[in-house]
Amino acid sequence: MRRLSHHLTDPLIRSNPVTLQILGICSALAVTTALATALTMAAALIFVLCASAAIISAIRRHIPHAIRLILQITIIATLVIVTDEVLRAYAFEISQRLSIFVGLIVTNCIVLGRAESFAMHHPVGPSVLDALGNALGYGLVLMIVATIRELFGTGRLLGVPMLPLAEQGGWFEPLRLMQLAPSAFFIIGLLVWAIRAVRPEQAERPEHRLLSRRGEARP
Repeated sequence: MRRLSHHLTDPLIRSNPVTLQILGICSALAVTTALATALTMAAALIFVLCASAAIISAIRRHIPHAIRLILQITIIATLVIVTDEVLRAYAFEISQRLSIFVGLIVTNCIVLGRAESFAMHHPVGPSVLDALGNALGYGLVLMIVATIRELFGTGRLLGVPMLPLAEQGGWFEPLRLMQLAPSAFFIIGLLVWAIRAVRPEQAERPEHRLLSRRGEARP
């Protein structure tokens, strides 16, 4: 049980796909202007990642090696289309706000990466746990970024007023920069820095060493 649980818990912080592997950054920049869209995107990725991992793991012994990537992308694309159509049918407004980014789950490195590196080599149970852990890790970053951007950019969370706005006699003036994509980039950068400051083992080692005047290598 403990060996299985680490597939679910490690991707939350220790091996988070966004902060450690720097994957899925494009959608993290685009869909985090509001917490509602970030939650929807996270839910869509959880479904696609878990379902694709389960299917690919279940049929992994019957997939010819030469066409494995084509088949994986086909399965993922089918699940993404189903997800997009469900959102259009039952959450049309949020679907419009997410625009093309639900469809671009097909190209999200996290989905294909977990299918190729894990689901193709492990049974269904561990594969689904690994997929769920990575999807939750991705969703956690999205929710943190979206919470900061919506709260300080509009004074609201999920459309509910949280800070007294100056235009309504309060003290808070929304920071419009928070609604622009560069703000998400800086927030994610600060999040990566904070995690690696607490966990120095996640920081990359320098690829070169400085040379002293005597030609001796220095760290």
